[in-house]
Amino acid sequence: MSRSVNAVASRRRRKKIMNEARGYFGARSKVYTVAKNAVEKGWTHAFRDRRNKKRSFRRLWIARINAGVREHGLSYSKFIHLLSEKNIDLNRKVLADLALNNPETFAAIVNQVK
Repeated sequence: MSRSVNAVASRRRRKKIMNEARGYFGARSKVYTVAKNAVEKGWTHAFRDRRNKKRSFRRLWIARINAGVREHGLSYSKFIHLLSEKNIDLNRKVLADLALNNPETFAAIVNQVK
């Protein structure tokens, strides 16, 4: 009885990894076992950093809002507290964009909150 190896599926599986490793340096893009390790580590970093991206953007928005608010004599925490008291529902992304690109609109919001 002949040996069954299912070459089609195994070649497709290896080709998928090698295509994913295109552009990697040296053996990482040429040798299957090295490429497989590099791709799996890349997927691990991608999974982790999809979550970290949300954290880092929130930190950036808070820093921008804080810088914009301090020009008007408030701190970030007091500003956010006053926003919630006045029932102004603008998220940090929008507030940071206003503070950076439309300072006059942001100033109007700060004056409305004070």
